[in-house]
Amino acid sequence: MREKPLHKTSVGGQALIEGIMMRGVSKAAMAVRKKDNTIDVEEWDLPERKWYQKCPFIRGIFNFVLQLKDGMTYMNKSMEKSGYLEDEENEEPSKFEKWLEKTFGDKLVPVITFIGGFLGIALALVMFLFVPTWLFTGLQALFGETDISPFRSLFEGILKIAIYILYLWLTSLMKDIRRTYEYHGAEHKTIATYEAGEELTVDNVKKHTRFHPRCGTSFIFLVLAVSILVTSLVPINSESFIAWFGVSKFIADLMRVIGKLILLPIIVGISYEIIKIAGRYDNIATRIISAPGLAMQRLTTREPDSSQIECAIAAIKPCLPKEGENDKW
Repeated sequence: MREKPLHKTSVGGQALIEGIMMRGVSKAAMAVRKKDNTIDVEEWDLPERKWYQKCPFIRGIFNFVLQLKDGMTYMNKSMEKSGYLEDEENEEPSKFEKWLEKTFGDKLVPVITFIGGFLGIALALVMFLFVPTWLFTGLQALFGETDISPFRSLFEGILKIAIYILYLWLTSLMKDIRRTYEYHGAEHKTIATYEAGEELTVDNVKKHTRFHPRCGTSFIFLVLAVSILVTSLVPINSESFIAWFGVSKFIADLMRVIGKLILLPIIVGISYEIIKIAGRYDNIATRIISAPGLAMQRLTTREPDSSQIECAIAAIKPCLPKEGENDKW
């Protein structure tokens, strides 16, 4: 039976290590389950949104970057609060870890966070931009004189989606990530309960779906899908660069990758507006748009237990709109 929310809220969140972060109109909060089984709740006021965070097609890229930054910050905080880092410290450190601690001292965690974030972004660029481009160039070489360049954008797009699905599947097999995915499910179910206008209790939350159209999993899929359309319409083909500038295939492919990087803010902006529409309206068109992302959430969400739902409820309550505030998505 399809659930029909009475209210489409802008309240959203993110699963953390043993906890959840929620973000409302003027307040945000994170709730983390500590080792003594208590829930640590931290609240903070949100700054007023700037014009570029509200302007259609521009707001998408700024809000996306802000959410990535905040996500990393509160993921690190949740590791500290939950005792996850203490478990790591109890293990005998390697010579490299001892060198890092001696070299950076109290700044070790921020440095590791920066390095980890940088390497993560670099790996994503390689896997989603360089690999598809160069694989197609290799495939084209196998076809010899047969010109398959009109299918380049489609091939690269499908390959990027396949890499994304493989990544989600592999991470879902990891024990720590699987538990985080359970908190992800608790986040979605709690938001669905609030949207349905029901009291935020564990029993009520359990009844609702763990899939939500505004999920980050769905957003990344939309970015990949929209990139197929945009790169098909914009002439940044390697073959064109070879014809225009007389460069080698390697340089032409590199120029294509740079072109796709330049287009990325446009792609993110369009995808953000699409997911806002899909999250606000419930009709045949929005269901078709949301369907692939909702299917992928079978990998990135799992059914939570009662303790995880309690964390989600503790995180969302401080973020609910105050009197006079509009949280309509």
